[in-house]
Amino acid sequence: MTAQPLPDGLSVTPLGHDLDADIQAHLDQQTKPPGSLGQLETIAAQVARVQGTLHPVSAPVWHGVFAADHGICSEQVSPFPSSVTAQMVHNFLQGGAAINVFCREEQVQLHIIDAGVDADLPEHPQLLHRSAGRGTRAFNREAAMSAEQLQHCLSAGAEVIDQQAADARVISLGDMGIGNTTTSAAVLSAILQQPPASLVGAGTGASTAMQQQKVRVIEQAMERHGAELTTPLGCLRCVGGFEIAMMTGAFLRAAAQRKLVLVDGFIATAAWSVAAALQPAIRDYTLFAHCSDERGHAHALEALQATPLLHLGMRLGEGTGALAAAPLVRLAVALFNDMATFASAGVDNREPEAGTDG
Repeated sequence: MTAQPLPDGLSVTPLGHDLDADIQAHLDQQTKPPGSLGQLETIAAQVARVQGTLHPVSAPVWHGVFAADHGICSEQVSPFPSSVTAQMVHNFLQGGAAINVFCREEQVQLHIIDAGVDADLPEHPQLLHRSAGRGTRAFNREAAMSAEQLQHCLSAGAEVIDQQAADARVISLGDMGIGNTTTSAAVLSAILQQPPASLVGAGTGASTAMQQQKVRVIEQAMERHGAELTTPLGCLRCVGGFEIAMMTGAFLRAAAQRKLVLVDGFIATAAWSVAAALQPAIRDYTLFAHCSDERGHAHALEALQATPLLHLGMRLGEGTGALAAAPLVRLAVALFNDMATFASAGVDNREPEAGTDG
């Protein structure tokens, strides 16, 4: 099949290094031993570089949950019926899910995006109708989506960032879709060139036999689609999900607009891995929020050479891991902006020959 183009507006420019020395000098002049705030200093420096300023901000934060159904569920890869996807969308809209609590507690704007749920969903101010279809096709038997559906998803993901998150400085994305851990394992297997068995886990509670079935259907897909899986967009088209493809477009658009990107768990990492294969510079704009307890996530992060901020044993999805890390970004930026320097506080700095232990 002819290679597909990347929609306009999804090219990511690598960050420059013009401010690096000034950022480090600012951190080193604060009233603390250099580097003593560890990863908080690293986070603050990255936010400052992304925003191109010595006065970075950590808000507003925008969070989007992308929802879709998956044809691969017809192959008995999930203990839950596909109807749960739409039911959980209703739960989001009623404010009763974990992600609703995270967003309320952190004062984060939340939207739910119908990327391809197999149901008629209501009109609601928090629900964005961007459906590419009523679920993908079973990817072990045929391509998950058409080329036109893939282009729709990438463009719609970018459009959501433009329309709903234009003023946001930090972006986090979550997911909802029964069957999407199987889809994500297939995407990551193709992108990272890793065996499916190393990436398949329990998802929403799959038995050992069901996990073995997940591996089988992914291996069938690898054999069926062959060379189509060697390109990032071919991978998305053949074995991806509508929400995963839409998240890929959203990640790329956010980075193209110099927003900080918080990557959640297994499904978000699958979407991000495609984005990074298309535009490697997205890594400059990315913080990996946490390591999910979904078994394949640690393996995927290692393959991506990505270091997560947290490991809390979470495996829910919805973007909850991303928002668990958002307060660290807020704290890191506040420390960068508000701590006194040795000069302003009248505190003697260390002597040039002093050791690093203070």
